[in-house]
Amino acid sequence: MNYTNQKSTKRFTYGISRNSTSHKAGANIVTISTNPADGQQYSTGTVGLTMSVREAQALQSFLNESLSYLPDSETTSV
Repeated sequence: MNYTNQKSTKRFTYGISRNSTSHKAGANIVTISTNPADGQQYSTGTVGLTMSVREAQALQSFLNESLSYLPDSETTSV
Protein backbone atom coordinates (compact mmCIF):
# COMPACT_ATOMS: atom_id res chain seq x y z
CA MET A 1 0.00 0.00 0.00
CA ASN A 2 1.33 3.44 -0.93
CA TYR A 3 1.15 6.44 1.39
CA THR A 4 2.35 9.98 0.71
CA ASN A 5 1.84 13.14 2.70
CA GLN A 6 3.24 16.66 2.71
CA LYS A 7 3.13 19.57 5.16
CA SER A 8 4.39 23.06 4.42
CA THR A 9 5.16 25.91 6.77
CA LYS A 10 6.51 29.33 5.97
CA ARG A 11 10.11 28.09 6.18
CA PHE A 12 10.01 24.34 5.48
CA THR A 13 8.25 21.63 3.52
CA TYR A 14 8.10 18.14 5.06
CA GLY A 15 7.19 15.08 3.03
CA ILE A 16 6.87 11.33 3.46
CA SER A 17 6.52 8.57 0.91
CA ARG A 18 5.95 4.98 2.02
CA ASN A 19 5.36 1.75 0.14
CA SER A 20 4.66 -1.11 2.54
CA THR A 21 5.02 -3.80 -0.15
CA SER A 22 8.30 -2.59 -1.71
CA HIS A 23 11.69 -3.73 -0.50
CA LYS A 24 13.63 -1.41 -2.81
CA ALA A 25 16.01 1.14 -1.37
CA GLY A 26 14.42 4.56 -1.43
CA ALA A 27 10.85 3.26 -1.32
CA ASN A 28 10.29 4.68 2.17
CA ILE A 29 11.68 8.18 2.50
CA VAL A 30 11.20 11.39 4.47
CA THR A 31 12.20 14.74 3.00
CA ILE A 32 12.73 18.15 4.57
CA SER A 33 13.39 21.12 2.33
CA THR A 34 13.65 24.85 2.88
CA ASN A 35 11.31 27.24 1.16
CA PRO A 36 12.94 30.27 -0.43
CA ALA A 37 11.91 33.38 1.46
CA ASP A 38 12.06 36.95 0.31
CA GLY A 39 14.64 38.92 2.26
CA GLN A 40 15.53 36.08 4.63
CA GLN A 41 19.16 35.11 5.15
CA TYR A 42 18.57 31.56 6.38
CA SER A 43 17.73 30.31 2.91
CA THR A 44 19.41 31.08 -0.39
CA GLY A 45 17.18 28.88 -2.47
CA THR A 46 15.95 25.41 -1.74
CA VAL A 47 18.07 23.06 0.35
CA GLY A 48 16.81 19.53 0.93
CA LEU A 49 17.46 16.55 3.14
CA THR A 50 16.28 13.04 2.35
CA MET A 51 16.41 10.17 4.84
CA SER A 52 14.90 6.75 5.26
CA VAL A 53 11.81 6.32 7.42
CA ARG A 54 13.97 4.41 9.91
CA GLU A 55 16.41 7.32 10.12
CA ALA A 56 13.48 9.73 10.51
CA GLN A 57 12.14 7.62 13.39
CA ALA A 58 15.54 7.87 15.10
CA LEU A 59 15.45 11.65 14.59
CA GLN A 60 11.90 11.77 15.98
CA SER A 61 12.97 9.83 19.07
CA PHE A 62 15.94 12.16 19.59
CA LEU A 63 13.78 15.29 19.19
CA ASN A 64 11.02 13.98 21.48
CA GLU A 65 13.60 13.19 24.14
CA SER A 66 15.53 16.43 23.74
CA LEU A 67 12.59 18.81 23.43
CA SER A 68 10.90 17.44 26.54
CA TYR A 69 14.10 17.83 28.60
CA LEU A 70 13.94 20.30 31.48
CA PRO A 71 17.20 21.18 33.27
CA ASP A 72 17.09 20.81 37.06
CA SER A 73 16.99 24.59 37.50
CA GLU A 74 13.77 24.79 35.46
CA THR A 75 11.83 21.94 37.07
CA THR A 76 9.03 22.84 39.40
CA SER A 77 8.03 20.91 42.48
CA VAL A 78 4.43 20.25 43.35
